[in-house]
Amino acid sequence: MQDGRAPRIKNRAPAAIQITFEQLLREAQGIRETAVRSPKQRLEDFEELSEYRGRKRKEFEERIRRTRGNIKEWLQYANWESSQNEFARSRSVFERALDVDPRSIQLWLNYSEMELKSRNVQHARNLFDRAVTLLPRVDQLWYKYVYLEELLQNIPGARQVFERWMQWEPEDKAWQAYIKLEERYQELDRASSIYERWVAIRPEPRVWVKWAKFEEERGRVDKAREVFQTALEFFGDGEEQVERAQAVFSAFAKMETRLKEFDRARVIYNFALSRIARSKSAGLYTSYTKFEKQCGTQNTLESTVFAKKRIQYEEEVTQDGLNFDSWFDYTRLEEIALRDLRREVGSQEELKTAIGRVREVYERAVAHVPPGDEKKHWRRYIFLWLDYALFEEIETKDYARARQVYQTAVQLVPHKRFTFAKLWAMFAKFELRRLDLPAARKIFGAAIGMCPKEGLFKKYIELEIELREFDRVRTLYEKYIEFDPSNSSSWIRWAELEAQLQDFPRTRAIFELGVAQQQLAMPEILWKAFIDFEIAEGERERAAELYERLIQLSGHVKVWIAYALFEGEAIPIPREEREDEEEGEEDEELEVKMAPGDPVKARAVFQRAYNDLKSKRLIDERVALLEVWKTFEEQSGTPEDVAKVEGMKPIISKRRRVDQENGQMVEEHVFVFPDDEKEINPTSFKFLQIAHAWAQKKKEVDIPGATSSSKDVEMDENDDQSSQGGDEDDEKSSGDES
Repeated sequence: MQDGRAPRIKNRAPAAIQITFEQLLREAQGIRETAVRSPKQRLEDFEELSEYRGRKRKEFEERIRRTRGNIKEWLQYANWESSQNEFARSRSVFERALDVDPRSIQLWLNYSEMELKSRNVQHARNLFDRAVTLLPRVDQLWYKYVYLEELLQNIPGARQVFERWMQWEPEDKAWQAYIKLEERYQELDRASSIYERWVAIRPEPRVWVKWAKFEEERGRVDKAREVFQTALEFFGDGEEQVERAQAVFSAFAKMETRLKEFDRARVIYNFALSRIARSKSAGLYTSYTKFEKQCGTQNTLESTVFAKKRIQYEEEVTQDGLNFDSWFDYTRLEEIALRDLRREVGSQEELKTAIGRVREVYERAVAHVPPGDEKKHWRRYIFLWLDYALFEEIETKDYARARQVYQTAVQLVPHKRFTFAKLWAMFAKFELRRLDLPAARKIFGAAIGMCPKEGLFKKYIELEIELREFDRVRTLYEKYIEFDPSNSSSWIRWAELEAQLQDFPRTRAIFELGVAQQQLAMPEILWKAFIDFEIAEGERERAAELYERLIQLSGHVKVWIAYALFEGEAIPIPREEREDEEEGEEDEELEVKMAPGDPVKARAVFQRAYNDLKSKRLIDERVALLEVWKTFEEQSGTPEDVAKVEGMKPIISKRRRVDQENGQMVEEHVFVFPDDEKEINPTSFKFLQIAHAWAQKKKEVDIPGATSSSKDVEMDENDDQSSQGGDEDDEKSSGDES
């Protein structure tokens, strides 16, 4: 060591006792060795038994030596000793374990359980006494201790244990367990005194309520009332104290209800509710409402329900003043209360107070003007003003105040951005009900001049029509058309009005002006109304001319179909043109005379339509036209006409083509019209027609081996080219095959 070098090892012989690395790890980490189940042994004599016990004890001692803090090992050791009836050794193991961890609850419980199984009752008592002295806050030990004493019918001992336990002021369950013990042995006075001690330690409302309920169940009603009164005196009359004691008030009132003392219960409820804020007494109001439903009169019940609802609505509108749904419910509630008071013939003072309450709620509601100038925020708000005005007009008969409400609402709306036609209309109708027609017209005129709107024109026109002022109606329609000449509905309504007035030249002039407009919203409905008018008047030629004009403008397939069906269908003959009408016959008994249609003209229209759509290269429209044409011929034509239309219908074919995007071969269904294909490639179409006929015949005959589903003829571009350049032999072979 003097020169700084490590000392040399002189003895290199192996140690006498070898320790493996695995054994070192197990001892350091406290890992229990994996027990290898040894074969069952049969002990023949006491010597073998003694040897077995010694070996087991050695194993247990070795395990607790390695893992001294593991209580599980100690418990296994002690339980094994007790299983061998070695109770002294088991106690020794338990005591050694308690020296290691004296606060282990599991250890105390197992120790006491071992003594009880071995019927060592006094040892178990001593253990419980030691345990609760060392761990007085562990309720499980106290429960076991009390259960043991009661099981041994040592009730004074159990009571003594409870008294020791109660000195530590445990949880409520411990007090209840003590009270139930006294109840089981009919010691009700002791139980009452325990309640009194419990309330003194923990004076909470639920404890007072339990005590009073206990006294009520004993039949001591006066004592129960005394308990409730003491509780209320303890909490006091302040708002916070009364709020805290809501459960006491509710239980007190419910007890009086059970005792049929309804007046007492009502006084208790009213006393509590008068001292608690409405927003904090919802539960108490619920109990009061239930009480009035069961025991009160209709008046008291309604007043209770109204009071409860007022609290709810006040909370909602306080949280969000723009919640107009809550304001609607609130005002409706107050109006119902006013109507009920009138039905009950209340005093004038009460009626005045109720009306003032309704007005107050309306004023508070309309004071919350929506922010911004977006109409969607104002819609519900305007209905509040309308309800307010209707209330003043209908309920209070205060017409001047109702007029003021309408005027305020009209002034409040930003009409430069948007307006509400319903508001103006309601205001005008109010003036009409007051028999002030000039004022109503002024209101509509101001509305149209300030913010013209379609709804305003409609309302004003409806008013004048009801008054039979048709000259004014015509003037309004002129203003309406000037405001929005693209509205087809306005042209139609104006023309219908003139038709009802039997002014047919004016009606046609209005229709002509309408269809002449360059920009129309949904012009098809205007043209249809014009044509229907001419048909209704029996002007078939005029209707045909209108169809021709419409075809020149649009040329849509629906127009062609309607035109063709018009030519082919029968129409009623106007009454003035009937020659065989009897003068004395009533209108209801007359049969409607029909003018027959002209199938020839209809076919001509169908053919023109087909040629027009063909020239425009429209495929789907031609298919739709042919379907309608075929239906028409089936109803009005001959079999030859039906066959002709059937021959014009296209053949559905599958064609292959190369997709330009991904370069893959795709299949698509195409309609092949006979006249188109004949003009382009007669030979190819003849081959396609033969193949299609063969497929149809095969499907009808149902040849074995053929598929049940219809198969379209597949043709790719190469097949088309080959068929176009094919010779007569190919066509002949195809015909033979079919």
